[in-house]
Amino acid sequence: MSGYLRRLATTGAAYTAASVVSKLIAVALLPLYTRYLTPADYGAAEVMFASVVAASIVIRFGTIEALLRFYYKDDEDPAAVVATSFAALFWLATAAALVALPFAGPISEALLNRPAAGLARIAIGGLWVLTLMEFLLTLFRLEERARAFFVTTLLNVLAAIGITVVLVVGEGEGARGLLLGSYVSGAAFVPALIVVHRRRLSLWIDRPLLRRLLRFGTPTMPAELSLYLLNFVDRIIIVRAAGLAEAGLYSLAVKFAQGVNVLVRGFQLAWPPLAYSIRDDDRARRVYAAVVTWFVTCCAFVLIAMWLFSRWIVRALAAPEFFDSYEAVGLIATGVTLYALYMVLVVILGRTGRTEFNFPATIAALLVNVALNLALVPSLGIVGAGLALVASYVVVVALMYVFTQRLFPVPYEWSRLARVLLVSAGLVAFGELLLPADGAAGLLARIAVWIAFPLALLASGFFTADERRRLAMLRHPGELIEWLRAASRRPAAVEGAIPEAYEAVRIDEDARP
Repeated sequence: MSGYLRRLATTGAAYTAASVVSKLIAVALLPLYTRYLTPADYGAAEVMFASVVAASIVIRFGTIEALLRFYYKDDEDPAAVVATSFAALFWLATAAALVALPFAGPISEALLNRPAAGLARIAIGGLWVLTLMEFLLTLFRLEERARAFFVTTLLNVLAAIGITVVLVVGEGEGARGLLLGSYVSGAAFVPALIVVHRRRLSLWIDRPLLRRLLRFGTPTMPAELSLYLLNFVDRIIIVRAAGLAEAGLYSLAVKFAQGVNVLVRGFQLAWPPLAYSIRDDDRARRVYAAVVTWFVTCCAFVLIAMWLFSRWIVRALAAPEFFDSYEAVGLIATGVTLYALYMVLVVILGRTGRTEFNFPATIAALLVNVALNLALVPSLGIVGAGLALVASYVVVVALMYVFTQRLFPVPYEWSRLARVLLVSAGLVAFGELLLPADGAAGLLARIAVWIAFPLALLASGFFTADERRRLAMLRHPGELIEWLRAASRRPAAVEGAIPEAYEAVRIDEDARP
């Protein structure tokens, strides 16, 4: 069990590190961006970014999801799976961009409630870049080449930020500068990554293999799209009901909720390769249960901070006209955490091959989301959108739990999960209802409540006897260091096609000139 958790932590740490660094840089630049952009400009750019992701989900037809599964199947050739997946995505993305370009004007009016064909054209080019970039980075994940993933992601982020600063601050390009800065750097990295992976890629499609990939992946597309629309439809409704400026505030709240999203992103990238590589079903069930418990615990610690410190975060990192965005930060962070739980269940469902169950769960959540947004946004603004997001994620997680437990029952540690939920909710309620909402005294009091989380878990009986023994090592640093060294020397008991030794070889190859 510890081998699987260590392997997930190792790859997840690398993926999270890339996300942490990029998000920290992006957040650090928000004081600059928010002083050169109006809320309406920021809202327009973020709506376009979200539309690119939604369109990318459609044109992929679940190809990347199928790649992650078929790469590990005993009766499939991994090299052929990679080559055919790339060829399919290349032609699909190219065709979609060419078809969409003539309709840039109507697309912008539908999304922004005003004509902005130039922004739409940039977003259409970004669609091609984003789709291929995601596939090429997925190849690093398949081989658990965490270092290569980290370096590539970080370099792309640094290039994008440099270009964006020049365009937004130096040239005053506004929303156009935000979009160009994000996609121009990616347009340079895609050809470079194609060269790196050239021996594995092809423009020739193996049609029988593609049919098998689409048979698995296509049912995941409507589910993935409807799930992502939970984070997209709300912005469209906000634009129509409250205006682009309010959409800008909501989008900024999403940025500030990245504290949880950083952790979720690393988990999301590391989890499927690990989960699919465990061949024994009983072992998989035990691993899945343990992973869920500890992942929820880590997310809860960050989530408490998002609720308690949102006011201070926004004051420190945004211009005054963006301050009201703090109202939705905690709600959005809660939604992100629930999304992470959905991702766990998606992988479990993928293990059974019954991916068609994704769609009923996600479409039900989408309907709830649209209905609640229409009802709440006109009166509550971004808070209503945040409430609708949380409610819709509760629906999708509940339905996916029912489906997966019927097909692949997992013995979740409900008693421990309940303790995490109750302790987290209690600390947030105490902080929000009883502690000051501004000033140094309020900040210090909330910090004290936040760091009390591990102690409250300990008092609640959350930790097992073995975990308490390991926690006791904190009083003896030398003993703890020796235990960590011994754990790192033990090989991970993995059964997949990508053991840690293979990862070490590939990382060494990455370092060679």
